Amino acid sequence: MKQYLDLVRTILETGSWQENRTGIRTISIPGAMMRFDLQAGFPAVTTRRLAFKSAVGEMVGFLRASKSAAEFRALGCKVWDQNANENAQWLANPCRQGEDDLGEIYGVQWRKWPAYKLLDASREAQIADAVQKGYAVVAKFSENGNERVLLYKAVDQLRQCLDTIVNNPADRRILFHGWNCAQLDEMALPPCHLLYQFLPNASKKELSLCLYIRSNDVGLGTPFNITEGAVLLSLVGRLTGYAPRWLTYFIGDAHIYENHLDMLNEQLRREPLPSPRLAIADRIPEFAKTGKYQPEWLGMVEPSDFSLENYLHHPPLTAPMAV
Repeated sequence: MKQYLDLVRTILETGSWQENRTGIRTISIPGAMMRFDLQAGFPAVTTRRLAFKSAVGEMVGFLRASKSAAEFRALGCKVWDQNANENAQWLANPCRQGEDDLGEIYGVQWRKWPAYKLLDASREAQIADAVQKGYAVVAKFSENGNERVLLYKAVDQLRQCLDTIVNNPADRRILFHGWNCAQLDEMALPPCHLLYQFLPNASKKELSLCLYIRSNDVGLGTPFNITEGAVLLSLVGRLTGYAPRWLTYFIGDAHIYENHLDMLNEQLRREPLPSPRLAIADRIPEFAKTGKYQPEWLGMVEPSDFSLENYLHHPPLTAPMAV
């Protein structure tokens, strides 16, 4: 993870101090990129212990469209507890539905994006086409003297990505995102890692992923999110018959919180260790071997299905998360 340490140095040497919503200053730079070859190993931070189980638990929660901190805790991930129950803005939000509620966060948008079509009742062919594509008529009403039809369906963006990788790998539109403008006010936290694009190489049977993050806490969030992206890429590759290859990681606002400086400076004094390997449980079907496409496994995986082999790391370091 030399690239990660290089990013930390760049921010410390060239960044500017900024104020933000948390009340804890950050030193920030605009625009950063890292690129990891998964064939060379798993991009786990080694200058401190990675919270691998927590990161995988969060990703599994996203795959299940979880929207409760209690569900994430049950998966071994406690990072949502504060945002659910201590974030003053969310506590005052009328959309919040009680303790542990997180609203329409990441996984809801990934797996159940609420899609609506509002059409004139006279557009019979268009209505029929929408119904054929899975939309359901949920209301009929008059508006300014015109008869209108409202249709709805929950779009599984991630499943659509897998279908396209298998059926049309030359497509350059294999992506999903969580930035649903209509529901940002219904989320405990608007998505930071908001855009994922899969890039299959059919000739080499390799699959790569570009991940764009609008705002990233480099001290705590970046190692966590790199882990999630690499695990997701590896899982999707397994289910579609592709070997995971390049994870390209883009950050809009790359920042370090002031109270993370001690932790990061200690990491800069440590020498990175060899990268581990990701192991995926045999129970998860490998399309390249079985020839059987089983995308339903997206929602069936468990955190225990993923582990790191030969993970060597320096002693743990901790720092508080800004909320």
